[in-house]
Amino acid sequence: MQLQQWETAGRSSGRWIFDWMLPKLKPKYFLLSVDQLSRGWSRNKAREVPSRRSNLSRGSCSLHMDGNTQSLPKKEVALVTGGNKGIGLEICKQLASSGVMVVLTARDEKRGIEAVGALGALGLSNVVFHQLEVSDPSSAARSADFIKDKFGKLDILVNNAGIDGAKTEVGNPETFWHELTSNDPVERLEWIRKRTMEPYEKAEECLRTNYHGIKSVTKALLPLLLSSSHGRIVNMSSRYGLLRFFSGEELKQELSNIDDLSEERLDELSELFLKDFKDGQLKPRGWPTDGGYSAYRVSKALMNAYSRILAKEHPSLCINCVHPGYVQTDMNFQNGDLTVEEGARGPLMMALLPKGGMTGAYIHCTEVSSFV
Repeated sequence: MQLQQWETAGRSSGRWIFDWMLPKLKPKYFLLSVDQLSRGWSRNKAREVPSRRSNLSRGSCSLHMDGNTQSLPKKEVALVTGGNKGIGLEICKQLASSGVMVVLTARDEKRGIEAVGALGALGLSNVVFHQLEVSDPSSAARSADFIKDKFGKLDILVNNAGIDGAKTEVGNPETFWHELTSNDPVERLEWIRKRTMEPYEKAEECLRTNYHGIKSVTKALLPLLLSSSHGRIVNMSSRYGLLRFFSGEELKQELSNIDDLSEERLDELSELFLKDFKDGQLKPRGWPTDGGYSAYRVSKALMNAYSRILAKEHPSLCINCVHPGYVQTDMNFQNGDLTVEEGARGPLMMALLPKGGMTGAYIHCTEVSSFV
């Protein structure tokens, strides 16, 4: 079905299904029957950028609350980065609830082990911990060896770990939290922004983690994903990574043109951004500067482009980017609009896509949207 036809059909039937279904997703509920996601958007059209936001479905979804995993093999294996807290922990919990064997990773071994213990206390024994520092290629290689030795394959990779590339002056924690919670949500954002700095070393760390780190983890695990009969990669993105925030048309067009873009060029753009950052040339070059968090925006834009390139190179895999929404996490001092349960919906939908599902797409919460 052509994209335009699917958008029309989705608006007429899919919206009601998702409005009905999503509020019912709880930690103990299993989203299993999502076969309609594999219809309606042809895989060879997936890398096209929709002109407007579209619904994921044009058929019906069903929720199974009896633990029946008829559409999901019992021995599927997933690895989640940054799984010790926030959205990552919720994704681990719900994947494990769905019968998936989950490898929860975190750079802090103590916190990772504690997170696995907390899930075990909920009766989820199918979660194991492995230490992973996403910005360290040797750590990614060790994780790949661990997966290969223990499971022999990997079905689902959720690249969730990330940092914001900024430093917020907290001062006295009690005073900070009192002043923060005394403001309304809109005022809180501005209040945080005024206390936030973006030093070069933080920008460099942000690119190394959010872009290069995802690349190193994905490359290390790619052979294991390709050995699966149905490999899926879910890259956690952000609205901040949309190309509309770039003021330079040349940069925007280059990052939009996936057919002519290469991984090597993305690496060059990463280095160019850091050079311009150090030289104070971000705005003249056309990088995103309005609203702050420039390094975070660029890291997510580069990651989005890399995901699309990878999806084109490996059509047998389902590789998608998901913006979970403005979720209450430590990164924003719990100032989001959504709970972690709500923020995990989109990533879980992509993680549990059936074979032949969409690839090369950008998902805004639970709806297909544009990279621009």
